[in-house]
Amino acid sequence: MIASADVRQDLAPTGVLRASINLGNPVLAQGTPDAPSGVTVDIAREVGVRLGVAVEFVCFDAARKSLEAMTTGRADLCFLAVEPARESEVAFTAPYVVIEAVYAVPVNSSITTPDDVDQPGVRVGVKRGSAYDLFLSRTLRHAEIVRGDEGVEAFRVHGLEVAAGIRQPMKEYAAADPGVRLIDAAFMQIQQAVGTRRDRQPHTVRFLRDIVEELKADGFVAEALRRSGRLDAAVAPAA
Repeated sequence: MIASADVRQDLAPTGVLRASINLGNPVLAQGTPDAPSGVTVDIAREVGVRLGVAVEFVCFDAARKSLEAMTTGRADLCFLAVEPARESEVAFTAPYVVIEAVYAVPVNSSITTPDDVDQPGVRVGVKRGSAYDLFLSRTLRHAEIVRGDEGVEAFRVHGLEVAAGIRQPMKEYAAADPGVRLIDAAFMQIQQAVGTRRDRQPHTVRFLRDIVEELKADGFVAEALRRSGRLDAAVAPAA
């Protein structure tokens, strides 16, 4: 699928597709700001090919910064989890990848399941502005959310009862600290999608949605995950 001139002008008005990349999510992006890699980088490059324009990567260490870059006009495309709090500003495709968020607790904690977390006196460390911050902010009724640059940092610094995060780095964190154990059951499925600004033309958003479905169906997304060593993430089902 090659983009029409109208789509090219709407999505990449500067003549370059500026893709906002969140290096803070190691499942989706790896490398450095000067040489990023991963499934989001591969998808952005493929969108650039379909548009017939070069791709410029604008890299950040947190989803909230990636979102801000797009909404303020510094980027044309973003890769974020679908969340109601973002949908007023972002037109999302269907998810291309699904990843899990889990909790970690002190090894002697009485908490053994995700359902045990939402109780008075429990404080949960989260990465500020992350998908799981937004999700827990609208679903927890009794536990307190404590935000930091990283959920595990808030957990450690403030001596919290629970840390929340993406399964893969949380698993590595718990494995490296004998005083911490992972709650294996996921508390949410994070649906990662391609996004652009809400004011794009409907045919531009359809173009992005169609590309994502094609890249899932033809094995592109699965191969990008394999190349980046992220076989622990799952390709999202067809929309």
